[in-house]
Parts: sequence; structure tokens; C-alpha cells
Amino acid sequence: MPRVETNAEAIALQALVWTLGDSTRATRLLDLTGLDPAELRARAGEPALLAATLGFLEAHEPDLVACAEALDLTPAALVAARTELERA
Repeated sequence: MPRVETNAEAIALQALVWTLGDSTRATRLLDLTGLDPAELRARAGEPALLAATLGFLEAHEPDLVACAEALDLTPAALVAARTELERA
């Protein structure tokens, strides 16, 4: 049975794409998670990885704010999405 994408998942996927759009930020994410690009692609839809991506952004407020602005969201919406994904 296919999973139904939640709003939190959609937000986190957009945040992941935004994060990977900058090579320095993408490298930092990979370094901090210990994932390689192939593993990241394979696990991109997993709630735990999506929550970790949002947590990564939260850990560096300028990135959190910039991502929120780029996605036309508030930083609080990104934090709320991470909280929801952690419960999944």
C-alpha cells in the first residue's frame, strides 16, 4: 500500500531540495549525517531522514530562515514539520 505524502513530508522534501541546491550546504549535510549521495537519494522519502534535514537547518538559524523564505514559509512551519515527522 503506497504511503500518502503528508504536508510535513512535502515541506521537508522541498527543504531537502533547497539544501542540496547549494554545494557547501549539501556537503555539510552529507558530512554531518554520514550519508553518501546515493544513500541520500535512496532514503530521501523516509520520515527520519526528512526530519534530520529539517533539524540540520534548525541547527544553523541563518539556513533555517533562508530556507523558510525561499519556500514562502515561516521558520516555525519548518520546525513544526520536523516535529510531525519525528512522530511518524
